[in-house]
Amino acid sequence: MMNRAITRVMLTGLLGGTLPLAHGLDFSGYLRGGLGTSTGSQSQQCFQLPGASSKFRLGNECEQLAELALSHDLLRLDDGSRLGLYGMVQLYNAYDHTPRFDGDFGRTRLVQGYAYWNGVQALNGGAVWAGRRYYKRNSIDISDFFYWNQSATGGGLEDIPIGDLKYSLAFSRKDNFDQTRYISRYDFNVAGFQTNPNGLLELGASYIDKPSNMQDAHSGWSVTAQHKQQNFLNWGGVNTLALQYGEGPGVALGSTGDIGTRRDSASYRLVEFFDWQIGPRWGGQLQFVYQTDKRDTGDQHWLSTGGRTVYGFAEQWKLATELGYDQVQAPGGTRKLTKLTLAPTWSPRGLTFKNAHPEVRFYVTYAKWNRAAQDAANLLAAGSALSDTGSFGSSLDGANLGVQLEHSW
Repeated sequence: MMNRAITRVMLTGLLGGTLPLAHGLDFSGYLRGGLGTSTGSQSQQCFQLPGASSKFRLGNECEQLAELALSHDLLRLDDGSRLGLYGMVQLYNAYDHTPRFDGDFGRTRLVQGYAYWNGVQALNGGAVWAGRRYYKRNSIDISDFFYWNQSATGGGLEDIPIGDLKYSLAFSRKDNFDQTRYISRYDFNVAGFQTNPNGLLELGASYIDKPSNMQDAHSGWSVTAQHKQQNFLNWGGVNTLALQYGEGPGVALGSTGDIGTRRDSASYRLVEFFDWQIGPRWGGQLQFVYQTDKRDTGDQHWLSTGGRTVYGFAEQWKLATELGYDQVQAPGGTRKLTKLTLAPTWSPRGLTFKNAHPEVRFYVTYAKWNRAAQDAANLLAAGSALSDTGSFGSSLDGANLGVQLEHSW
């Protein structure tokens, strides 16, 4: 959004209407909300396997969420570069609780707030930034899995063109609100390697410094290689393949991990997902994730595979179907979870898999898990959907029924 020239300010309404604000501002945002029930209680439950870093999210989200952002170009210089500010407020509240957006079941946070200088002539058109920022976040849409996320409070140089490549360097001290200590992290990215027709490779490395004022702390590092193939299989979509490896606190694979993690601990991950859109009525996404965590307490292996298809059967209606399977092999047994969702969807602005917001989804979700998953939930997430103290008791399956609105602009 900040990389395009802003000529006027608009407040975009839910269905795409506009309302003038003030010259020089740009308003954008995202919202998601709804209500649901389950076969185990009056409250909707969310199904996530203990040890898995994500869950398949269609018909499986249990929060009201809004992210509202404003950006403003303060100054446009003679060389065409722009100085400005960007801020984003996030409002979160769990289902079935009064939407106060604070306290035990909600929060209101300034998740982004930074200054930018874009199109800097001395940097060949690159940018400079400083503050709290969602920085170079890469995610899988159907599981909301941010597998390569360099968000930080810090600053850096971004997308500096040198030849056919773009270089970025960032220094940060804090990833997010949940990180309690300030830890120095350095991120370096090079993008734009053309490996084949319509194929681009990006490389990244992170180094986490050992704090001098902490006992039992360690340094760490991670590397990522990511390849994107446009119009894969001539299906009008993008295929993404990422390989990641990290040691010590670098086991978070791009962000800052536990600073107490020893250097003989390691994690590696393979991420493969494919978006497609064959014509205006049929699209979707497939994913495959495999991760191994090597620790002195025992190794853990996480496998996640599944997909979502979206088919438009009427001018403003489509059917979304999502099937996902997660498996975690860990000391104590192999945990398994399968989730299936059917969601007739009202989509007044288009029938495509992506970029068709707003959407109103009416869904039914069914999930089934094994005893090892329940035992792990009892130990790691008591009271959750998979535990025997949750809504489904000792049962090894359950279902949700609900409606959800999702919109971005």
